[in-house]
Amino acid sequence: MRRVWLKRALGIVWRALLGFVVLSIALVLVFRLVPVFGSMVMLERKVESWMAREPIRIEHQWRAWDRLSDHAKLAVIAAEDQRFPEHRGFDIQEMRRAWEASRDGGRLRGASTISQQTAKNLFLWTGRSWMRKGLEAWFTLLIEFLWPKERILEVYLNIVEWDQGVFGLEAAARHYFGVSAADLTSHQASRLAAILPNPRDWSASRPSTHVESRSAWIRRQMNNLGGAAYLERL
Repeated sequence: MRRVWLKRALGIVWRALLGFVVLSIALVLVFRLVPVFGSMVMLERKVESWMAREPIRIEHQWRAWDRLSDHAKLAVIAAEDQRFPEHRGFDIQEMRRAWEASRDGGRLRGASTISQQTAKNLFLWTGRSWMRKGLEAWFTLLIEFLWPKERILEVYLNIVEWDQGVFGLEAAARHYFGVSAADLTSHQASRLAAILPNPRDWSASRPSTHVESRSAWIRRQMNNLGGAAYLERL
């Protein structure tokens, strides 16, 4: 009897796992082709606001690749993931540096790539549980295998959080500077990239000394990468 029950349980687990794999692959394939008009993090923020009884309005407008400023594309890569064109979803060098820094007594810092952040923002939730990290790794592998790099960056720029209720480059450009995502200058783009580590507390239009310093560093990195020509490597 126990053996029959175990066999049935394993069968259920196997079917559930297979269903999850098929569904996740299907979702990734769909989002390779269609505009992304929402994300799980947007939904999470909305639920949090309902629970806190402080409703928020989500600002978000999808913009295709050619309607996103090249300055912004380069600024985000310079700030977040300079080996983005080369790695396959995970920056082993950066992970090793983060581990060595924490081992030597420093604060454990993040080493997430743009691909990992895209996977998390689109399909998962915020937090640091091992379950979420495992799912993040799975979806990162899928989008790296099924999407070109250009698509990964396009989706990331369209769904990343830039302030309370502000998601995506178009909404952020209008929220902070009153311009479209296509018209961002290098200086504006570097400020937007500078606040990504803490977008709900830092401001791109009213930057602190730290944000302004980080913005200047990002512009130097943009120049070091070779400017807009760097994007041809994607």
